[in-house]
Amino acid sequence: QAQLVESGGGLVRPGGSLRLSCAASGFGFENFPMAWWRQAPGKEREFVAAISWSGQTTFYADSVEGRFTISRDNAKKTLDLQMNSLQPEDTAAYYCKPTDISGSVYYPMDFASWGQGTQVTVSS
Repeated sequence: QAQLVESGGGLVRPGGSLRLSCAASGFGFENFPMAWWRQAPGKEREFVAAISWSGQTTFYADSVEGRFTISRDNAKKTLDLQMNSLQPEDTAAYYCKPTDISGSVYYPMDFASWGQGTQVTVSS
């Protein structure tokens, strides 16, 4: 059974940095594109960043381009998100998920359930 466990969130001041991690198990992690998604209170879940199975190609939402960096370690089955220059609008619960990035719209894959997420709060 696919399992995703996110960690690394916390409270940070505007302009600060955090590094999120996702530990995957129960599926062939190295075979799937992966992505970070986030959901703020009262809002729909939105795409943040994605990475191809090989790690050679990355994609970012316009709102985080240039500030966030996604990476993966297929040997360790981990996915990371380095977040710099954080702003209050980045406040949300962050989730990792295998994601279909073959089209112009990205879809989280249903075979893996959402993890518990990790909360990021940006506030002074």
